[in-house]
Amino acid sequence: MTAVVTGAILGIFCIMGVGYRIGYAGNELFLFATWFNRVLMGLVIGLAGSLNIMRPAQRWLNPYIRGAALGLIVSFAFFASTGFLDTTGFYAGIVYGVIIDAVASKLG
Repeated sequence: MTAVVTGAILGIFCIMGVGYRIGYAGNELFLFATWFNRVLMGLVIGLAGSLNIMRPAQRWLNPYIRGAALGLIVSFAFFASTGFLDTTGFYAGIVYGVIIDAVASKLG
């Protein structure tokens, strides 16, 4: 649940960033889709919370690697739907994946 809430909160920051770049008026559907992508990212990361990618000695890296990988996958789906035009949003999604997983791992 922490990952979904974190994704929803970070989605608001995405809306602000995207709205600043392309404008708010007339782009409401795109802004909603951007926010929903971050919520979905939080859900995917939350469901993958027990997935361990790193060896036990390097387990502290797990949320960062897992978050980046899942952020990349979820963001790529949205990036492809923009005709590969929103590169800023794509890269931000990878970073937000790391943030979501790190916060959820720490608080969850």
